[in-house]
Amino acid sequence: MKAFKAYDIRGVWGTDLNEEIAYRIGYFLPDVLPAKTYLVGRDMRLSSDTAFAQLTKGLNDRGVNVDSVGLSTTPLIYWTTAKFGYDASVMITASHNPSNHNGFKISAKDAKPVGYDTGLNKLEALVASDKKAVVAAQRGVTKEIDVYAQYIDYQKQFLGDISNLKVAVDCSNGASNIFIKKLLGDTPYYINDTLDGRFPGHEPNPLEAENQEQIKELVLKHKCDIGLLFDGDADRITFIDEKGQFISPDLIIAFLGNYFLGEKKQKGIVLQDIRSSRAIQEYLGKLYNAKVETWRVGRAYAALKLRELDGCFGGELAGHYYFRDFYYSDSGIMAALLVLRLLAKFKAEGKSMSMIIKEISGYHNSGEINFTIEKKQEAMDAVRDHFMNLEKPERFLDFDGYRLDYQDWWLNIRPSNTEPYLRFLCEAKDENKLKEIVKTVSGIVEEFKK
Repeated sequence: MKAFKAYDIRGVWGTDLNEEIAYRIGYFLPDVLPAKTYLVGRDMRLSSDTAFAQLTKGLNDRGVNVDSVGLSTTPLIYWTTAKFGYDASVMITASHNPSNHNGFKISAKDAKPVGYDTGLNKLEALVASDKKAVVAAQRGVTKEIDVYAQYIDYQKQFLGDISNLKVAVDCSNGASNIFIKKLLGDTPYYINDTLDGRFPGHEPNPLEAENQEQIKELVLKHKCDIGLLFDGDADRITFIDEKGQFISPDLIIAFLGNYFLGEKKQKGIVLQDIRSSRAIQEYLGKLYNAKVETWRVGRAYAALKLRELDGCFGGELAGHYYFRDFYYSDSGIMAALLVLRLLAKFKAEGKSMSMIIKEISGYHNSGEINFTIEKKQEAMDAVRDHFMNLEKPERFLDFDGYRLDYQDWWLNIRPSNTEPYLRFLCEAKDENKLKEIVKTVSGIVEEFKK
């Protein structure tokens, strides 16, 4: 079934997902994730109420109770799952996807993610099967619960004194609107700050350049110190500096180290994904003697890895940030609060956001380049072989595609888990070297399009 992905269930509502599929997901979920009571939340998409009604009907028909938090961010579901000891939870959202999409993010006890390899494959088979739903002798019941106030109180501990900052916030008409003003107040400049599942401001993907234009303009117009851009369900965030420039999300991992390793003096490994800049290790190693671990892309892998390592925090190029203090889960709002807290202190020392990011980054970056290609593996192997035959790398990683690290540059080439792309990323100290590598890789991949 098309909607079952590596990390979650997601697709076009009415095509890839519909009322019947939502019902069957609810009905068969207890076969994969047994629990007496499921925690369920939903975003503000136009199809979310229907998806909620059918999912919970399926769970109730199976004899399972549902505690509903109502409108929610995805991180609220993670936090509530872990804090209050739920054995299973579902967040109804399509995250950053367009308005006609919807989906389900499923978590087990302690908010551990359930991905395709850890249960969604089994669920997919059951949903697609000819098994009939038989209503339990004792149906489950659905009730509303209210955790908003407790969640807000929990988040407030991470927000310091930011009275010296001018802040711009783009909520993308998404779920961050539920909480962000309760935390930051009315002082910031807000746009797209109403809940609207049609996403009239722009699509809720904070990585797309066109979706960043409004927040960049707002930052420059009001001479703000920083801009915040959330995705649809508030599990991701990207940042804009005071010059209106997009900050690569992986560099924010290094920036956050100033809180966990510096201010809080926490011990533990920092996690990054395989596409992350080498500048993270160099910056955190120099300042805090930190060890940075590299792992696979996606929450289904990152959250479990951070827990396994008992790492203090980590992040991804996509704008996910994971925190031991947040049950090893990701939260765009928590990341925002911590970045603002740190920036306020840096500003008091006379340093701007762009100045700090410049201190962190010492590489020229290609940005992620996507190739549409059928022969993904063959092209990847050819790129790997070309460079390894020229010079043995200092480090070679072969999960999530390949990463080759050399003295002054590195590259990663990997197949997308969600889209028909081969993704390529490269960094180099020298800009001409970067251009040379990009040209070489593009030429190799083009040969496999013929």
